[in-house]
Amino acid sequence: MKKFIALLALVLVSASTMMYAQESNAAARRAERKAQRDAERAKLRAEEQVQDMAAYQQAVQALKNKQFVLEANQVIFRNGMSAFVTSNTNFVLMNGNRATVQTAFNTAYPGPNGIGGVTVDGNSSDMKMNIDKKGNVNCSFSVQGIGISAQVFINMSSGNNTASVTISPNFNSNNLTLNGNIVPLDQSNIFKGRSW
Repeated sequence: MKKFIALLALVLVSASTMMYAQESNAAARRAERKAQRDAERAKLRAEEQVQDMAAYQQAVQALKNKQFVLEANQVIFRNGMSAFVTSNTNFVLMNGNRATVQTAFNTAYPGPNGIGGVTVDGNSSDMKMNIDKKGNVNCSFSVQGIGISAQVFINMSSGNNTASVTISPNFNSNNLTLNGNIVPLDQSNIFKGRSW
């Protein structure tokens, strides 16, 4: 009986040792997979930061050259309501001393520009640009035309080309804010409707 108990104890110790070894191997594999996933995520984050910084530098240069488009993907109205829109038909464009502001919503009504909104062209003037110590960009200019007379304020945070532009008409208080990305004019993919 003593031999049987000793043999049973030996079998149990061996089985528990094998189970512990298997658990240790599984834990090591899990840790290795986790480290590999973390390394891949860190690499992707680093690549994304490099791309964002390149887009930021291009946007700053485009603002300085007065050759840019803010392609908006969100419109915020005066009352705080917002709507997501398509970026190729909602934009603020500057080409030298000319500026265009266009909004177009997905409605059955074609609007004055033929694509569901308004397109106004004008001459731009008084452009002021400021970059703070952190790299945040503030830019403002006036747009004067037949269909528009407004102040335009652009705020772009450091590290990427995401920006917000507020259009403040001089003749009323119907401010409009567009959120989107600033891209150089030659890289823009916009569709311009009829202007007035």
